[in-house]
Order: sequence, then structure tokens, then C-alpha cells
Amino acid sequence: MALFFYNIFLIFYLIGIRIYALFNIKARKWKIGRKNLLHYISSTLEKNELPLVWVHCSSLGEFEQGRPVIDLLREMYKDHKIILTFFSPSGYEVQKNYNNVDHVFYLPSDSPRNAEKFISALNPSLVIFVKYEYWYYYLKKIHEEKIPLLLISAVFNHSQPFFKWYGGLHKKMLKFFTHIFVQDQSSYDLLKNTGELPVTVAGDTRFDRVSEIKRNSQKIPFIQTFGDGKKLLVAGSTWPEDEEALLYVFQQPGFEDYKLIIAPHEINDVNLSSLRGKFKDAIFFSEIIDDQKIKNARYLVINNIGMLSRLYQYSTVAYVGGGFSKSGIHNILEAAVWGKPVLFGPNHHKYIEAENLISAGGGKSFINKEELAKFLQQYFTDPVQYKKAAEAAEEFIEANKGATDKIISYIQENRLLTNL
Repeated sequence: MALFFYNIFLIFYLIGIRIYALFNIKARKWKIGRKNLLHYISSTLEKNELPLVWVHCSSLGEFEQGRPVIDLLREMYKDHKIILTFFSPSGYEVQKNYNNVDHVFYLPSDSPRNAEKFISALNPSLVIFVKYEYWYYYLKKIHEEKIPLLLISAVFNHSQPFFKWYGGLHKKMLKFFTHIFVQDQSSYDLLKNTGELPVTVAGDTRFDRVSEIKRNSQKIPFIQTFGDGKKLLVAGSTWPEDEEALLYVFQQPGFEDYKLIIAPHEINDVNLSSLRGKFKDAIFFSEIIDDQKIKNARYLVINNIGMLSRLYQYSTVAYVGGGFSKSGIHNILEAAVWGKPVLFGPNHHKYIEAENLISAGGGKSFINKEELAKFLQQYFTDPVQYKKAAEAAEEFIEANKGATDKIISYIQENRLLTNL
């Protein structure tokens, strides 16, 4: 019965997304990206004779968790092909040219036929799913073919169907995995209570990723000049609600001598025009022509992509956006790795790294713009409190590194890719 309803869900999902594609660009890309997809994948891999690793990510966030494992696999297994798949256009469109894998594809929609054809075309030696995405027919086919199947950086909670009376099909999907690497002890305990599943607490691979970014980071021209030795807030991945709060704070008495960098989540003409209207004397990064102009500015708007993870190094305090939206906060680890106190909005409770950073003393969540102003002023004016929070943030990252090595060690010790 559960499988019947799963099949009904798949049918309605496909119908719904085709209708939605008439009005929504992202849905349209999802649909177009899967046109003749299986034929394209089969023809692309037709002559492949090398052993192959398949890594699947739902979207861009999951890719950031899978990336440290992918990169280390590429370094260690140079005679293997690595295939990366995405379910969402927001992951595929950004990383479709990622150069540390051999091919990047959309994942064809789940069905017995698609799973059969896709697995046959890839013939993988190892499959890795990142964090979540439980597609029954794909997982079943991988299991039937006796292909090692790993789930990494996974997080589980009581609200998921795996732990409900109606979750029989989901429990069955968990049993298809050869091994599950979870981020925390709570996830481990939940899985162990459902039966004898092969589970290891490995942690979150994003800690390894942000540490790597910090090690390899390069300086950004003009940013240090903009700071000019003053207290600086770098606000990353901001949404309009974040920007309204920041505008309020920087208009308050006592903030006149502080500076602000905003790296908005959406970089389009409409949003950039809105920012120019709010922060009237702001300079845009693309407009910088000399040191003097940027040195005299109070606000700097980053109107390009790819700089945020490096920007935080210049901050006194970091602000991570998304905490006023339904989807929640963005990546706080990119900021904490630089040893900066991190501030973020109230919608963070589904992110265990945010809860743990608060507990460690390296970050704070605020409920409104008044509280944001209070916390920021405390960090800017109290050197003892600031130092304590900054050190706690850096120590938090250091204490949680190592998930990637645990996963790779499992692959080696169990000879899942035997020619190393």
C-alpha cells in the first residue's frame, strides 16, 4: 500500500512540475534538463571502461557537503570516473561545469524503468547519496545489484516518516544503504532505535570544506582598503528582511563610525536597485576604480558571486542571512571558520550547526532588529566578550573537522574501490 501511494506521489509530482513550469523558471529548467536525458547519459558513457563512482546531491547545499569527499576521491582514485548528479536546477546550474568530476547530470525522475536504464548506463562501483534524497526505485536497484551505497552527512529527526507508524517504505529504503554516516548522536540514536542499521557518527563534511576554503583563500582587492581599520560587519546571503534590519541598525546612534559589506543572496537588477535605494551612499564592488573612493564609503555592496566565503576574513563580526525566511539561515560555517562571532535571525532551529555554535559561545541569534543592534554593539565595544566569542567560533570549527576522513577511511578499509 505504501508503494502504491509513493507511485501516486511520483505521478502527481511530474504532472505538477510540468504545469508549474509554465510559470516558474526553476521548474522549467527542471523539465527541460530532463528532456532525452537517459539517451544523453547512455551515449555519453557508452564507451567508458573505467570504474565509476556516482555521487548524488539534491541541490547546492548538499553539494557543499559532498564536495570534500568528491575532491578527496578524485585525488586518491585518479583511474576512476566520478559522476555527479543533481535533483534541483539550483545545484545543477551552478555546478554543471564543476571540473573535479567527469560529468554532471540531472537525476532522471524516479521509476523502475529510469532506475534500470540509469544504473545500467553508469554501472557504478560505488554510490554516495549526500544528506538526504530517498528515491525508492533507484535505491532498490542499487541494492539489488549489490553496489555499495553510502549516505553521508545525514541528519534525522522525529518528524520524519522513518519514525512514524506510516513510514514502512521509508524504513525499507534505509535498509538499502550499505552504511549511513550521520552528523550527530541524536540521528544515530534514532536510527538505532528503528533496528540494526549500519550507522556511524562522522559529523558534517562542511566543516572540512570551510577549513579547506580558509587554507586556500586569497585576498580580495580593495576590501581591506574599504575597512580602513574600522569595525566592519560583513553580511552574507542577505534577503530583503535582513537588509531592512541592517539598515535600521546602521542608522542608530553609536553606529556612525562602523562599516557594512552586504553580499545579497539574489544578485539581479531588481534587488540591486532596491539596495541602492536603501543604502543611498553605498558603492558597488563593480564600480571600484581606486582606493580613495572605496576608503571614503560606508557601505559596500558585492554585486558578483564567488567571493562570500573569502569576504568573512575581513569582518569584525559576521552576519548570515536567511533567518527571517521560511527556508532558514544560510551557511554559518563559512563565517565561523575565520574566528568571527556570527549573528543570524530567528529561523535557525533546524540547523544543528547553528544550535551548536550558539551553545559553544561563537554565535548569537536575534529575534528582531533591536536585538541585532544590541548584540552587534556588544561585540563592537566589549573587547573581552568579542575575543571570547571569536575564539569560540574558531574552536568550534576545529573541534568538528574530520568527517571526510572517516568516510574515506571506511571506503578504504572495506575495499569498496579495490584498486587503490
